[in-house]
Amino acid sequence: MAKLCGVSIRTLHYYDHIGLLCPETAADSGYRWYGAADVERMQQILFFRELDFPLRDIAAILSDPQYDKQEALRRQRQLLLLKRDRLDRLLALLEANMRGEQTMEFQGFDAGDVAAARRAYAEEARTRWGGTEAWRQSRERAEEDPAFPAEEMNAIFRRIAALRTGDPAAPAAQEAVADWRAFLTARCYDCTEEILAGLGAMYREDDRFRRNLDRFGPGTAAFFADAIAAYLAR
Repeated sequence: MAKLCGVSIRTLHYYDHIGLLCPETAADSGYRWYGAADVERMQQILFFRELDFPLRDIAAILSDPQYDKQEALRRQRQLLLLKRDRLDRLLALLEANMRGEQTMEFQGFDAGDVAAARRAYAEEARTRWGGTEAWRQSRERAEEDPAFPAEEMNAIFRRIAALRTGDPAAPAAQEAVADWRAFLTARCYDCTEEILAGLGAMYREDDRFRRNLDRFGPGTAAFFADAIAAYLAR
């Protein structure tokens, strides 16, 4: 996967660690196995990285039910065409110099049109997929504390996983859900009951979230969803 995508193994480990790109399966030996859907997701991640999006923003965008992949690909094509036009200008200028032609042409070095298009799409994407109050709070808190505490997050997931064979309404499970809600509120956004209910549904129904949580033990995602439902019922 690292060779195919041109990233380091350390990058893959980090993306897995923060839940941005989780492998289909992970062996006890530590090997991570990626599938076609993971490769497709990585392509989108790398595209947004080209647009200078922070990783936390990319995760929010790709997890949004309204995300339109075809629209993203169309905009990517536009940017690549602009880059190609710039390279064509540079090649023409270089070849003219090789022929000994003296020119005061510097337009080929100007990357302003590419940069402007990139900024326009970045702003459009933020407007379309990041206009919620939760997004705004997440960005503000990321600026206040850019070192996202992934280990603190994973510690809560491990607690949930350790309880997954028991009663999701038991006090220990309910305390873990309360701690998860408090963590999100402190580190990301105000985790309202509506948002928490939506998270529970994603843990149960979305393969990406389910795979990420089930890394801590098979059935963790379903148990977490049940624990959240019990928490909200109270």
